[in-house]
Amino acid sequence: MFEPLVPVSQPSVPFHPYRSDHVGSTSGIFVDADGDSIRDFAVGGQSGVLQGLGRRWRRERRRRKVGRSYDMALEITRSLPRILPGSRVLDVGCGNGYIAHHLSAMIAASVIGIDLDETTEALIDYRSFDGTHFPIETGSVDAVLFCYVLHHAQNLGTLLSDVRRVLRAGGQVAVYEDIPETGWDRTVCSIHNRMWRSRTGPCSFQTEAGWQRLFESAGFQVINTRSLSRWRNLAHPVSRRLFMMESDGADGEGARE
Repeated sequence: MFEPLVPVSQPSVPFHPYRSDHVGSTSGIFVDADGDSIRDFAVGGQSGVLQGLGRRWRRERRRRKVGRSYDMALEITRSLPRILPGSRVLDVGCGNGYIAHHLSAMIAASVIGIDLDETTEALIDYRSFDGTHFPIETGSVDAVLFCYVLHHAQNLGTLLSDVRRVLRAGGQVAVYEDIPETGWDRTVCSIHNRMWRSRTGPCSFQTEAGWQRLFESAGFQVINTRSLSRWRNLAHPVSRRLFMMESDGADGEGARE
C-alpha cells in the first residue's frame, strides 16, 4: 500500500474555491490563506486571451503576406521567360523581400532586393538605397523588377536612367503598376497616396498612355503590355497593368559593356 502524502492525523486544508493554494490555473477572485486580500484576476485572464488573439492575427497576416508574395513571384516567372538559372535580377522597392526570396528559389537566380529601409524581413541579398541611385555595378543585372512601386519614385527620370546603367545588353524590365482608368480607380489611388505621401512623398500614378510616353522618353522600348485583374488584392481593388521593356541601347552604359 502507498502512504498518503498528507498524514491521516493531520487534517488537510479545506478546499476553498478562491484560495490562493487551490486556484491553480483558474482565473477568478484571489484570496490568501487567511481569507483576506481579495484580488480580481479576470483582467489578467482577458489580457492573456487578447495577447493570444493578437499573436494568432499576426501569424495569419504573415501567412497571407508570404502567400501573396509567392503568387507575385509566380506571375513574374511567367512574364520573364528569358530569365534562366544563374541570372541576376534586381527587385527595386522589394519591401519585405518575400517576392525576391520566392523568385530566387523558383528560377534558381540571384535576386537582389533594394529599398529605403535599413533591413528587410526575408533572408535575401538586401541593400539599402537612397531612392534614386542603385547600389549595383554597371551592366550587372539581367532583369529589373518594379512591383507596384514605381509610382512612389520622386525622380522618375533619374531612376530610370540608373535602370539603364545597371541593365546588361538584352536585359529586360518588368513594371507592374496601378492604373487610374476609372473614377473608382482614381479614388483608390488617391487613398493610397494619402496613406503613403508622408513616408515616401506624393505618388505619381499614370494612365497606360502616360507610362508608355514616360518609358519611351527614358530610352526604353515597351515590347509587351497586358492588363491584370483588379481583384488580385481585395484590399486595393484597382486596375493593374504589366509593362515589359527593353533598353533601346542608344546611350545606356550597361548596353555598351
